[in-house]
Amino acid sequence: MGTQKKHLIIIAGEASGDTRAGKLVNAIKALSSEITFSGVGGDCMQEAGVELFDNITSLAVIGIAEVLKNLGRIKKVFDRILSEVDKQKPDAVVLVDYPGFNLRLAAQLKKRFASGEQNRTVKVIYYISPQVWAWREKRIKQIKTVVDRMIVLFVFEKDLYALYGMNVDYVGHPLVDEIKIEQSPADVLQSVGLQTGRVTIGLMPGSRQKEIERHLPVMLEAAQKLYNLDHRRQFLLLKAPTINKDSLKRYIQTSLPIKIYEGTPYDGINAMDAAIVASGTATLETALLNKPMVIIYKTSWLTYAIAKAVVKIPYIGLVNVVAGRKIVDELIQNEANAEQIASSINTLLKDQTRQQLLKVELAKIKTSLGAPGASRRAAEIILEEI
Repeated sequence: MGTQKKHLIIIAGEASGDTRAGKLVNAIKALSSEITFSGVGGDCMQEAGVELFDNITSLAVIGIAEVLKNLGRIKKVFDRILSEVDKQKPDAVVLVDYPGFNLRLAAQLKKRFASGEQNRTVKVIYYISPQVWAWREKRIKQIKTVVDRMIVLFVFEKDLYALYGMNVDYVGHPLVDEIKIEQSPADVLQSVGLQTGRVTIGLMPGSRQKEIERHLPVMLEAAQKLYNLDHRRQFLLLKAPTINKDSLKRYIQTSLPIKIYEGTPYDGINAMDAAIVASGTATLETALLNKPMVIIYKTSWLTYAIAKAVVKIPYIGLVNVVAGRKIVDELIQNEANAEQIASSINTLLKDQTRQQLLKVELAKIKTSLGAPGASRRAAEIILEEI
């Protein structure tokens, strides 16, 4: 490459996007030393050497009601990004997931450059597709007008975008590379003060504060029911890096054998015999570690009503979406109650045949997520684009 350094602005809006973006930056750096980075993200992006001009904590809100409440804060970040793009004149803006925010940003960027406000253009690259397959497929037509190149993690997404003639690349899922076990289940359990040789049920309420508020109380209720059924059971509560430990402790006023785990999430999941998991990337992580699970999700009534109207697929758990059918129980909104959650997990733990069949299905998920090297493949595409 020439001596002129290229500059990328990268925008991630939540914990999983920050993780993916951090890996992507490291992969780009491994291929070229001629790129500098700035953007909006969290610890992973910062550690990878991205100069953050805002932190994802300003953006990590979910659901229509929460977004409306935080609109002022979100707009401030949005305007700041536009002014940084004007000032820094990047060669490309890489948008990572977070579609409600990032698609609006893409539209605004295209508008500015198309109107000649700037004497130049900037490439808009989208990494980790919005879930267009879940809601309005036709929205791809709009995405095509504001995004120059789409990089997707699932092969079925590539086929969908290609139908609309969009410039799309399938790279596979970075989780395939990321999941590495460093500690044995026994070491994990001992490190938090749980016993080895007992049935360990995982509680994975999510990586955002609102998810904790909605999911953790009902998970703890279900845990109590599961414990009442069998006193040999114990519980491991996985803390996401974006969550404050005290905000979890507030909910645990119980005599249950339950401990919070703050280490590497994969080691934590690997120490579980079964898990109650909030819908999201965590369901794929749990699947890749071949752990039986039930997926739950609760949101505000307004968000749920709107989602019901626009979501057109019969399930929301990524595990089921990738499998193309329901292999894992999903309990959404009112169905995500302690009784049904406990019943689902109890059946999995008691029915060995069902558990083994599920593990066979979960093993198939891994092969459908592509070969290792997704972040590197995405990095190569971005370098080619700029």
